[in-house]
Amino acid sequence: MATQSVMYRNQELSTHERSQSLQTASTTTKKKFKSSEEDVETQAVFPFVSPEVLSLNELLSLNSTSPVKSCIRHSSKAAKYQGRQKRKLFGNELESVEVEVIQTNKIIRLKADRQAIRAKAEEKATLTKKFLEQRHQRSPEIMIPLRSHSVWEKMSVRLSCTILGRPVPKVKWYKNGVELQPSVCPGKYTIHNQYGLHMLDINRCNLDDTAEYKTVAINGLGEASSYATVLVKSHQDMYSGSESMKDVAPDTRVEADFDETFKPLFPREGETLTLACTFSSELLEHQECLAWFKDGIPLKETKWLQLHTSPRLASLKISHIYKEDEGLYSVHLPTHTGVKRHNAYIYVRDAVADEAGVPGSPLDVQCTDINKDYVFLTWKPPSADGGSPVTGYYVERCERGTAEWVQCNDEPHKLCRFPLQGLTNGKTYYFRVRAVNKVGISRPSMKTEPVTVSDPSEAGRIMVIDLDHGKQITVTKDEIEGDIRIPLPPTQVQASEVSGSYIVLNWMEPDPRGREPLNYYVEKAEAGSNRWQMANFEIPVSSPRFPVFGLNKDKSYQFRVKSVNKYGVSEPSLPSEPIHLRDTFVRPPPPRDVVACRNTNTSVVLQWKCPQTQEEIGGYYMYSRQAGSNEWVTINNKPVTCTRFTVDGLLSQKEYTFRVKAVNTAGTSEFSEESEPILVKAAISTPSPPLDVALLSCGRNDMVIGWKVPKFTGAAEIQGYFLDQCDVSDQMWHEVNIKPHVTRVFKVKNLQEGHFYQFRAMAMNAAGVGAPSKPSNPFLCREWTMPQPGPPYDVVCREVRENSLVLLWEPPIYTGQSPVTGYLIEARKAGSEVWTAVTTEQTQKTWLKVSNLESGQTYAFRVSAVNSAGAGEFSMPSQDVCIEIKAGLKDIEIGVDEDGFIFLSFQTPETSDSSQAQWMKNYKDDLDAGRVQKVAEGNRSKLVFKNPSEDDLGLYTVEMLDADGFSSSYDFTKEDLERMLKLSWDVRNPLIGMKSDWAVDVLDNGTVRLWLQVEKLSPSAELKLIFNDKEISSTPARKINFDRANGLLEILIDDFSEADEGSYTAQLKDGRAKNQFTLVLIDECFRKTLAKSKFNRHDWKRKMGPYFLEPLSWKITDDCELLISCKATNLKKESILKWFKDRKELSDFHFNPQDGQSSLLLKEVTKVDMGEYKTVLSDTRGEDTSLLNLGDEDFKMVLKELCRVAALSASGLKIQSTADGFQLYCSLKYYLEDIKTNWRFKEKKLEDDKRIKKGSSIHKVWIDIFNPTEADKGKYVLELCDDKQTYLRTLDLSGHVFDEAFEEYQRLRQAAIAEKNRAKVTKGLPDVVAIMEDKTLCLTCGFAGDPIPEINWTKNDKLIIVGDQYKIINDSNSSAITINKVSSDDSGKYTIHVKNKYGTEEATVTVSVYKHGETPIEGVLLI
Repeated sequence: MATQSVMYRNQELSTHERSQSLQTASTTTKKKFKSSEEDVETQAVFPFVSPEVLSLNELLSLNSTSPVKSCIRHSSKAAKYQGRQKRKLFGNELESVEVEVIQTNKIIRLKADRQAIRAKAEEKATLTKKFLEQRHQRSPEIMIPLRSHSVWEKMSVRLSCTILGRPVPKVKWYKNGVELQPSVCPGKYTIHNQYGLHMLDINRCNLDDTAEYKTVAINGLGEASSYATVLVKSHQDMYSGSESMKDVAPDTRVEADFDETFKPLFPREGETLTLACTFSSELLEHQECLAWFKDGIPLKETKWLQLHTSPRLASLKISHIYKEDEGLYSVHLPTHTGVKRHNAYIYVRDAVADEAGVPGSPLDVQCTDINKDYVFLTWKPPSADGGSPVTGYYVERCERGTAEWVQCNDEPHKLCRFPLQGLTNGKTYYFRVRAVNKVGISRPSMKTEPVTVSDPSEAGRIMVIDLDHGKQITVTKDEIEGDIRIPLPPTQVQASEVSGSYIVLNWMEPDPRGREPLNYYVEKAEAGSNRWQMANFEIPVSSPRFPVFGLNKDKSYQFRVKSVNKYGVSEPSLPSEPIHLRDTFVRPPPPRDVVACRNTNTSVVLQWKCPQTQEEIGGYYMYSRQAGSNEWVTINNKPVTCTRFTVDGLLSQKEYTFRVKAVNTAGTSEFSEESEPILVKAAISTPSPPLDVALLSCGRNDMVIGWKVPKFTGAAEIQGYFLDQCDVSDQMWHEVNIKPHVTRVFKVKNLQEGHFYQFRAMAMNAAGVGAPSKPSNPFLCREWTMPQPGPPYDVVCREVRENSLVLLWEPPIYTGQSPVTGYLIEARKAGSEVWTAVTTEQTQKTWLKVSNLESGQTYAFRVSAVNSAGAGEFSMPSQDVCIEIKAGLKDIEIGVDEDGFIFLSFQTPETSDSSQAQWMKNYKDDLDAGRVQKVAEGNRSKLVFKNPSEDDLGLYTVEMLDADGFSSSYDFTKEDLERMLKLSWDVRNPLIGMKSDWAVDVLDNGTVRLWLQVEKLSPSAELKLIFNDKEISSTPARKINFDRANGLLEILIDDFSEADEGSYTAQLKDGRAKNQFTLVLIDECFRKTLAKSKFNRHDWKRKMGPYFLEPLSWKITDDCELLISCKATNLKKESILKWFKDRKELSDFHFNPQDGQSSLLLKEVTKVDMGEYKTVLSDTRGEDTSLLNLGDEDFKMVLKELCRVAALSASGLKIQSTADGFQLYCSLKYYLEDIKTNWRFKEKKLEDDKRIKKGSSIHKVWIDIFNPTEADKGKYVLELCDDKQTYLRTLDLSGHVFDEAFEEYQRLRQAAIAEKNRAKVTKGLPDVVAIMEDKTLCLTCGFAGDPIPEINWTKNDKLIIVGDQYKIINDSNSSAITINKVSSDDSGKYTIHVKNKYGTEEATVTVSVYKHGETPIEGVLLI
């Protein structure tokens, strides 16, 4: 249309120009006129002068080059021509031409201006049209969702939904998460699209068609989806498979519905997740097959996932949750008409890290391309990097059956994909991944399912040959290729994947391969060099896959492979094409256009656009930040693939900003730009349907209809209602009112008497008109004439508590023949049809507090009005209400605000924009705006009394509209008024409260701090400080600090002196509040403060250099040693520590400069250790000393402590038998004479005598009992006494203890006697004797023994017989043997044997006989 208009205008302009040109001479040239704007641009160079302002002479005097003349060139030529013809009329005709030119100029210029304006308008209209088209673009939206169906076998079913979106979205259908392809099953599925109505026909259903079906609509702005469940039932009788079936008696039981459901949860990794929902009644048979889904995929029970269903409860439990378990969980409850769903997103947070700042764990570790010794791993990066970027990943493996995890890569791997070589064929492994950043290593990811590495081509090496009669022969290629020895080379060596750090090679194994197992040698060479090197020198390769690491990124490489078996090595394969490392995987750019939209009071809907990249996006991570905080909180720990997400768990009425990261194999992108801040509150929607449409009164041709408010107002105020009516006879619905009706009572006129009518109501708010209510029961239009009143209406329950509630209603519209005198109330429990009276008497009010209800029970109530004719019709029942206190509900509180006004306050757990507090008096009376004021503060509503008096006393009620029925009441009594008025006076005349009175502190450097703390003050608070009646201010020597935010006042006096003695008064004022506080610092308090200040100041100066943090001190160690120690601090390398005792320097001390500890250890302390000990610590900064005087008294203290520790170290009494008797003893770590010891036997003190001797040593105390007898049996006690305490050690020497000791004593005594009297050699023989032959040898040996021993001599262990050669002479204590004229035969070993009854002993000598002229051996006794 716009194009035709422009063409018409152009034709009109051309016609006008042609008519104008005919009026001028034929020589006139056509001029192209410009618009006003174009003309202005031209005048910037050639100024235009209008002919209207030129005179005739000026016009004639213009030269031919003038811009003005060029503008009127055509008219001037015509004027000159006529002037030559008719000079007499020159002036008049030229003047007429001039007027005509001016008029023509104006007309053409006007048309040119209009044409330019029209062109601009058309251009603007085009841009506006384009803008509106873009503005009307919208992401896909499911206007009418899918509906679930339940059908019989061999029946057909159609799923349909309405989808809107611009551009027109692309729609796909899925069955249990798998996309449907009608071409795969021709005739089974048919997909239709009729102008946004999308349909899926499933023909001749069978049991396999029972599934969840999903439709997904996608365009460039987002996606939307809808779910529905198809339940296919099978017949169990003769009618199975028939389209028609017998009538079945309907099930009159009420189907169960969701009662309490699970909400979005935020468990942490490793915790147990439990989701549960309860039902309003017990599940029916067809509802017991409810199903759980996660992200649209049905869940099945496993070792870690338990599903439980009981008649009124369904639950899901995951005993050890991981981030992979994050997602949208839903439970589907079958109904007769379809499926009811409840879903909630479960956010799994990272487990608590072992070290702060490390990243979160990776997730979704997957294994692909599994081969004999090789797998390819992929995973997704963590959402949280710990504050520093993730630099790489460590891959770990664990063999099944073991608990040892082995790290597979030495350096962190940057990509989220890793080729792993070196596995063992046939073994099963688990894999997991850890992320790394500069702080440390994350927790491990969830381990993979068990993966068994094997040869994927093994199945292809088996051939099955079919024979006749159904027989088969199985042949393996190993049998056919058994003759092959040296293998053939592999073929088709190529790179299956290339990245910036590795190349994955694959090749075809040789064909035929042979029977023997094959391995491979992989070789590499720089492209064109032909210098081949082994690439798998340390890693055996048994599968046709191999990742090559450690290559130079700037060089190209070629690869070839050799086959190896036990017979040898094949020729190399053909080289691959040149390959070089390149970054084929790069991080994606960030997402765009992040927008947050309102959703509920705790959630928002977040949308964004995909990054502009060709890289595949694996998902998105989202982050939120609350206004006023710098901390970004991770929303999801598992990437989501959609670009629209509902973020849960936000704080209501708080502002948030959001940003998003994209995820792919290379990692995560940079953060997107932040979204605009959004306030978390419920989005506006249309209200829910009104409730309980009822007939309140009826005339001959009219009815009065009433209804209840909708349960939800859609977060906006209800602006009115619409009512529809339907004549039951024609079943057509018609509007009753065109304009919204404000009240909930409407009189419908122009009805036909005797007809039945149904009505339905709709509520309207700012978002639009909501859904209609359920149609009312059919009402007969017939005038009411009964004498009883009509039904009350609008029966609602308020103030539901543990066992009571308040019931409200409106009086009936139709009162009958007389006024209403009262009301009767009845109640009914849930599941029962029996109504019982609540009260025995009538109530005159239109509200009643119903008490003595059963807690946890559900009730409904109804009301009947009573007049003189009796009780009228009952109202419609109230909504079912459960008698319990709502979570977070608080009753009305009374108080006084900061300005001293008395108020009533009511707070609810949460509110929406449409939640409004409706305050009333006595449930019905409106409040006087002149006496009270309503104030809303978030989820709190206050009723403030302007000038409270007794006129304000009474029952006040409040109800939060659109807040799930939160309501309360408060009886404002006279006592409350008096108490609040007193509190109000205190608030309006306040005192600044004191938290801590004046205090005096002396700091380490000697500075005196006087401080006082009061309650928090405002920034405008004022301080006036008075010292001895003079106002003081802050100076460098006396600083005054006043922290108003914390109410802290302090005075810091650096050089505290006598001039600072006196009183200090702080006068504070903060608005209306004020107070003053005084500190009196005089006399003893001042002197102590001054002394401590001087001491601390001196000590501070001392500590400027090295000093002793702990002075010299002593202690007795557990080993009874004296340890003298000190501790120094503020040391440098040049600091020196010296020890002195009585001015003599010591050297045997210990000093550790690292911790400043120094010690001197004295063992076995004696009086020599008395004296003065001194340590000196010094360097260039100064010197410090520490003294310890161990003089007489101090040393006595040391000895006393030493005695105590030594006595404590005493062991229990022990007994030791000797040859003389018993020794009872006690061991000590150190014994000194200062420990007094006493021995007692049978409570009698023992003294030294012939049979008893006491003794002691440095580590032992004992008593000897000689020649013990039976009389020595009894209890022995050793008393060890230090200066203060006595320590006892006891021994009961009786019974088996005495017997064993006495037996040992006798044994030792006999052994001593035997040792004393046994035969023994007293004077031995020399070891070796040398004698020349022919000489005489005499050997003499002394002996002893009682009785006298028996003597024998042997030579070389043979008894010597006395004769001419040998003579033996024995006496009482010696024996001598003489050998005459010795010869070489007499050489040998001679032994004397002495023997009596107590024992035997022997002595041996070796005799060596040498010949004449020989030299005997040196060192041998010569005879």
